[in-house]
Amino acid sequence: MPLRCAVLDDFQGAALASADWRPVEGDRRVPRAHLGRGRTRQPLADFDIVVTLRERVPFPAALFDRLPRLKLLVASGMRNSVIDYATAERCGVTVCGTGSSSTPPVELTWALLLGLARDLVTENNALRAGGPWQSTVGADLQGRRLGLLGLGKIGSRVAQVGLAFGMRVGAWSRNLTKERTDEVGVELAASKEELLSSSDFVSVHLALSDRTRGLLGAAELALLKPTAYLINTSRADIVDQDALLAVLHEGRIAGAGVDVFDVEPLPAGHPMRTAPRLLATPHLGYVSQANYATYYGDAVEDIQAYLAGKPVRRLG
Repeated sequence: MPLRCAVLDDFQGAALASADWRPVEGDRRVPRAHLGRGRTRQPLADFDIVVTLRERVPFPAALFDRLPRLKLLVASGMRNSVIDYATAERCGVTVCGTGSSSTPPVELTWALLLGLARDLVTENNALRAGGPWQSTVGADLQGRRLGLLGLGKIGSRVAQVGLAFGMRVGAWSRNLTKERTDEVGVELAASKEELLSSSDFVSVHLALSDRTRGLLGAAELALLKPTAYLINTSRADIVDQDALLAVLHEGRIAGAGVDVFDVEPLPAGHPMRTAPRLLATPHLGYVSQANYATYYGDAVEDIQAYLAGKPVRRLG
């Protein structure tokens, strides 16, 4: 019996076009429909190989126990916090990763920041609808302070763009050192509170963990200037969603740019769909032609290597 392969969350129907699947042709099936939380157990039960996109679909112990045919799980990227690796090993499931680029989320961060600063959505909608010719006054970047929560691979590249715009860039995270900020050429903030209260733009670039979950709650968001903007292209759970909605509705910050949500895809009636002062995108941070070519090209290689008995890029 040929092996069956499911590719999850191929919203754009781009998986087949992004890589050469011919080496495993005949051993795959690529459903375009979203297979997400609450809809995963039954559809996947008949598959031997699953390719999952980023951390969209959790693979806890309970799910592995209900997928008796599963032998290979390929997760895009080389880090995935929603896979129970111990259970995968117990169930005889090999877990492999793929390459990934930090460039797309850096670029999207700046797309959101610039879109907010210059009110691009408001002005574009007015122009297309025959509305007023100029109704907003954009916020300047040069000379303003950009505060980064996290200065890792993505945060440091966001910092370099900010410096190129002539911004004053500061950064904070629990373990951030002056040696690291000096290396990147930015200021080390005295504290999280100092960074939030003094920045004109705050951008989140932290990995989700027990220490960062809920890092920005109501008390922290209250520290932001009323003219400040918050950008989150990292993980939704780092920012308290209810607290963010409150400050947006009450006009206590100038705006927010968000690419990540507590539930994905967002239900039709989710309050983040209609919140004021919000520029939101449907988790596009990693979605680019080059990244998809890497994800799915490496997935094909992972499947080939597994079938040859020599798995590569193993996770766990």
